Amino acid sequence: MKEEGNVMVIAQRMISGASPSSTLNSPASQPPLPTPSPYSFSVASTRLRSRPSIYAYDLTLRSLALLFSFISALSLAAPSPTRTKRGTISRFFDNPQLTYCFTVSLLAFTYSAFQLFKRVCDIAYRGVLISDMTSDYLSFILDQLAGYLLVSSSSVAIPVIQQMDSHTSLWKAAIIAVCMSVIAFVVLAVSALLSGYKLCKRIIW
Repeated sequence: MKEEGNVMVIAQRMISGASPSSTLNSPASQPPLPTPSPYSFSVASTRLRSRPSIYAYDLTLRSLALLFSFISALSLAAPSPTRTKRGTISRFFDNPQLTYCFTVSLLAFTYSAFQLFKRVCDIAYRGVLISDMTSDYLSFILDQLAGYLLVSSSSVAIPVIQQMDSHTSLWKAAIIAVCMSVIAFVVLAVSALLSGYKLCKRIIW
């Protein structure tokens, strides 16, 4: 019955002047195309977004370096002046080694604050402060320089801490400052490795 109906339709089309091929290939006779689901690529996009990028790691490291260097500098500046056994008032700037440690921690804090500010600006406006290539070169060099200064200041402050009275607040503050400086050095060392990786990737590719 279906074939007889198709023959009758073709005959009517031929009478009206239409060709049989156009009748068979008409849009009405073709099955509708499947509509793609809006959720077909949701799983893949979710996986890609869930993986943290290299910029997220860099932003986290800069934040940690800012925090630890700030604690190191604050721990030396916060304690009130204490009187030693000899009757003299002891402050951190009375010792050149502790003053050097405070200055280096303050410089590392300022450098980390600038790097963090640049990373935030890069997220909003790409390359608004410094170009990416210049930033990679500067970060690779300055990360190593800041790490070297933190290690040297910590190594210089350790002999002074050993000679200080362990019952004073300045001794405890110096211990905290040296520990935070070492942790900030580790964070900056990892940042230097990350900067070197980005620099090599930019040069090779």
